[in-house]
Amino acid sequence: MDFFNNEIALFSHVYLILILGYAILLMSSYLILAHLSVRELREYLKKNSFVDYNVLLTSEFAPGLSLIAPAYNESFTIQENVKSLLSLNYNNYEVIVVNDGSKDDSMEILIKTYDLVLTELHIHPQIETKKIKGLYVSRNAAYRKLIVVDKENGGKADALNVGLNIAQNPYVVCIDVDCILDKDSLLKLAKPFLESHGKRVIATGGVVRIANQCIIKNGRLVEVNIPDLMLPRIQVLEYLRAFLLGRMAWGRLDGLLLISGAFGAFDKEIALLAGGYNTKTVGEDMELVVRMRRYMLENKMPYSVCYIPDPLCWTEAPEDFKIFRKQRSRWMRGTIETLSFHKRMFLNPKYKVLGMLSVPYWALFEFLAPGIEFAGIVITIVFIISGLLNWHFFLLLALFVYFFAVMFSVIALYSEERTYHKYPKQTDFFKLLLAAFIEPLYFHPLAVYAALIGYKEKIKGTKGWGDMTRKGFTKQP
Repeated sequence: MDFFNNEIALFSHVYLILILGYAILLMSSYLILAHLSVRELREYLKKNSFVDYNVLLTSEFAPGLSLIAPAYNESFTIQENVKSLLSLNYNNYEVIVVNDGSKDDSMEILIKTYDLVLTELHIHPQIETKKIKGLYVSRNAAYRKLIVVDKENGGKADALNVGLNIAQNPYVVCIDVDCILDKDSLLKLAKPFLESHGKRVIATGGVVRIANQCIIKNGRLVEVNIPDLMLPRIQVLEYLRAFLLGRMAWGRLDGLLLISGAFGAFDKEIALLAGGYNTKTVGEDMELVVRMRRYMLENKMPYSVCYIPDPLCWTEAPEDFKIFRKQRSRWMRGTIETLSFHKRMFLNPKYKVLGMLSVPYWALFEFLAPGIEFAGIVITIVFIISGLLNWHFFLLLALFVYFFAVMFSVIALYSEERTYHKYPKQTDFFKLLLAAFIEPLYFHPLAVYAALIGYKEKIKGTKGWGDMTRKGFTKQP
């Protein structure tokens, strides 16, 4: 019996050491990425401090852009969002709204608001998609940039592929129709395509922010506010960490795997050569970026994927746990599917930074992390029941992890305050600071649970996005 107890005690010590080692490895990677992000952010701000985007606005060399906005049951926001897309500061662009078989009155709202009529366009589809029921243009000259496609439901990826088939310009900007763009978004997004030297820029993306409780008027963001509810408020912090302290670093390392599906620009030719969006995954945005990069590497073509730290896009975050769980479980399924489709890249030197660093990082810290954390919780509970837990060591570890999480959020908040300062009210700063202390105890467990649901759904073979109910931008000036 003593031997058995000694073995259990030894296992508990090994377990705690392994958990500590994983936590230190994860936190070290966060600090390294934060350091690289801050350096890259400083260089970007210094380089672009004297840029006059009005030159690009009037330039004949400004690249032609086709905005593709898939819409499914977006009646609460679609009117304001399309207005936003049509009023951007850019000359050479078109807007393609793809109604993906909405069950609500989205299509009726578009027809009435923009005076749409059926038209015939000659389409030469390069990607097979669901059937198109009708193409619409506006009789109002003010909306001449707008094309609306009504099609059978096939999912977001299928709707984006319809947009790729119809787009007339060399670059496509794929955007969630529930987003609001800053007026200079396209100017900043197009700039990297003009600056490429020797390497073909195949994709670029910018920062996405949370628009809940912000004031939207005529498709424009006129006042930035912190969300009233805690769940979307903490997501403000989460987005700051992800975009300011994460993707900036991966862009610097040339290892960026993800450009947010909410707002990203792509070289249409390369996107088509790579096969367009994959309709067999719910992580179509990440999967396309990985496949385009893989295409360029396998064909030995010099390329780059750029990232812009400017806040270019504002989106509605889930305000209740049910919708949040659906979103995050879908993100996990998309991550699993992308890593599975491209598993041959894992630790494969042929794929350079992507194979040796980016894919292993996502596998270890994005895909496996929720499962490791859940296993740790279960083992900890077993140790507590068995009376074998080293409480002194465990409490020190828990406090260490908690204060690191808070510190990392504070770093992200500080970076935002020193750079773009989109939340000018002093009360907003303290609201976000308070959220940083609450997040590890409230938000993080919810996110882990949602990720575990994603594991379960993937094992069960769950397909599709599920209904993502929008509340709309209801706050008025």
